[in-house]
Amino acid sequence: QVQLVESGGGLVQPGGSLRLSCAASGGTSSTSAMGWFRQAPGKEREFVAAITRSAGNTYYADSVKDRFSISSDSAKNTMFLQMNSLKDEDTAVYLCAAGFWGPTVLGRLKTKINYSYWGQGTQVTVSS
Repeated sequence: QVQLVESGGGLVQPGGSLRLSCAASGGTSSTSAMGWFRQAPGKEREFVAAITRSAGNTYYADSVKDRFSISSDSAKNTMFLQMNSLKDEDTAVYLCAAGFWGPTVLGRLKTKINYSYWGQGTQVTVSS
């Protein structure tokens, strides 16, 4: 059973930065990719970024491209999301996901049903 624990969320002003972490334990080798999603109140959970486990290829939603950066430390089983130039619309609960199988193409990486394990999430609030 994979367990995922996010941290690093908080309150930040527009234009500021935050770095989220996702610590994974329990069978993390069984996932070919990990991802970050976010969910704002009253909205659907949406894809933010993903990273493949073997090659470290990265994928981003258009809304965060050039502002966010996903990375991972395999030795520590930890995934990160560096968020820069934050905007009000980035406010959401950010969740990490694992347990992804199959071809690591963007169309599948963006689809939440392709992930089996989810963390509880960490709140990010962007406000002045």
